[in-house]
Amino acid sequence: MLKYDMPLYRPPSEGNNLIIQATLGCSFNQCSFCSMYKTKDYQARPLDDVFADIDRAARVWPEAHRIFLADGDALTLPMDSLRAILDKLQDSFPNLNRVSAYATPGNILKKKPEELKELAQRKMPLFYVGIESGAPVMLKKITKGASQKGIADALIKARKAGLKISATVILGLGGQKYWEDHIDGTVELLSQAPVTYLSTLQLYLEEIAYDEFMTKFGEPFEPQEDMAILKELERLLQNIKPPAPVIFRSNHASNALALAGNLPKDQDRLVKQVQGAMAGTNAIRPSYLRGL
Repeated sequence: MLKYDMPLYRPPSEGNNLIIQATLGCSFNQCSFCSMYKTKDYQARPLDDVFADIDRAARVWPEAHRIFLADGDALTLPMDSLRAILDKLQDSFPNLNRVSAYATPGNILKKKPEELKELAQRKMPLFYVGIESGAPVMLKKITKGASQKGIADALIKARKAGLKISATVILGLGGQKYWEDHIDGTVELLSQAPVTYLSTLQLYLEEIAYDEFMTKFGEPFEPQEDMAILKELERLLQNIKPPAPVIFRSNHASNALALAGNLPKDQDRLVKQVQGAMAGTNAIRPSYLRGL
């Protein structure tokens, strides 16, 4: 249908939705663990090209009702461009009910509160934000380009503007030495800043990112085995006190254990499921079935 500039990524929950590339690559592209856009230079696509893709997609899939704006962080676009794209999408897809995109904390902080509210009103109410960790030591080691306070401020700002945030945390990111700092800092962050959805991934370093991750980590990195990863998940779920209800998932293909529930309502059940996996009574996903 469309000729995409590859590689192309989208969140698992957007798998059945139309993807339109508004930008190529990632405007930051310095996170040490991330291999997604290492082969691309960031650029905002010309609006005429984006509109041409929208026209082509509308001819083939006019009933599309959910659309994901790729690549890495379409929210970095200026508001005039976002308005034009959203208006074009609404004109082209009569059943449209939601547009979403990846976003960085910096993207959110750079937008004015009234601009974020406008995006929500224009049917762009959902953004996917990679938190990765809330621990200051880890945010530096992975060159996230954001502080714990900056991430919290962005999440709070988004919620006040009426936006929904789907946040991800990477288990295993601190290795054997920093796992407690990693989880405790993440708990601290997520207990003060509201998100609508929270998902976990397990650290998986592709070859293209491996050397950069190890270099930026700044010291020998000893990866966590599955039982240690489950201990991280247990500690996260035991201690998080979200300021608003959160839909929790660990069903990404990288995870050893798939979980689903709502926090804080299902907190005890989720913890018991993790403990069951640690005890061997609940099966974990075989390593050969995992991936990004």
